[in-house]
Amino acid sequence: MKIKNILVSQPAPALIEKSPFNELIRKYQVDITFHPFIKVEGVSLKEFRSQRIEILDHSAVIFTSRTTIDSFFRLCEEARITIPETMKYFCNTEAVALYLQKYIVYRKRKIFFADGAFANFMELLLKHKTETFLLTLSEPHKPEMPMAMEKLKLKFDKVILARTVSADLSDVDIDRYDMLVFYSPSEIAALVAKFPQVGERPQIATFGHGATRAAQKEGLTIRVMAPTPEAPSMTKALEIYIQKVEAGEEVPAVLLEGDSPDQAYIQSREVRTVKRRPSTAKPASSNSVKSAVAAKK
Repeated sequence: MKIKNILVSQPAPALIEKSPFNELIRKYQVDITFHPFIKVEGVSLKEFRSQRIEILDHSAVIFTSRTTIDSFFRLCEEARITIPETMKYFCNTEAVALYLQKYIVYRKRKIFFADGAFANFMELLLKHKTETFLLTLSEPHKPEMPMAMEKLKLKFDKVILARTVSADLSDVDIDRYDMLVFYSPSEIAALVAKFPQVGERPQIATFGHGATRAAQKEGLTIRVMAPTPEAPSMTKALEIYIQKVEAGEEVPAVLLEGDSPDQAYIQSREVRTVKRRPSTAKPASSNSVKSAVAAKK
């Protein structure tokens, strides 16, 4: 079945001409519609206070999304909390780090970021292990980051600053699409809740192990997955799939095997810990050795 209509579960880009999806539209004459399946809402001040987290007890804040940044500074304003100039900020990507300019003066000495890879971000935090971190999260969230931070013996507290809820899907007719593209387990949950009878059509594309595993658990057949060595982006994965379909190739369903990169990193840290664990046996003193020899005699 040829792919002509694609629904992407993301907000529409400000300029489609600058979107990576524009190349698919131009090259393969596909029609792409953007419609979020979820929305993220910041928690109220009451909800934040119920978690009994003191922001000023921490020397560094960890952000992995723009939504938690917005919620963090809004709550600080509502609670009349003044963030000290000495506070440090750690972000998983440069894009998230640059978003901080909306609220603070961007200074390299207090803003640190990784390249989006989970392992690299964890190693960045490990280089600053003397900090007391505040890990900002949305609910639901993947457990790998707090798990890894515990393995690394970093000092941190978790705080929920936003919640993910289903968006209004009443005007979505999934039968008119050949392919649905999802980026998170929450989007898969929203799909199944609204369209419980979704089957082989439309076809499903997923980004990341989390979304892929969620789709598999719901019994959905995944035809496209990214990132992979061959397709580091969703648009590249879709392009490869469209090329194969148009060439008449039979493309097998995606079968996800092995741990996610996040889980693989945690497992590697566990192996290192075991290898480095010192022996608990105490070496025998020279006096005890002499006593043992004398006893034998």
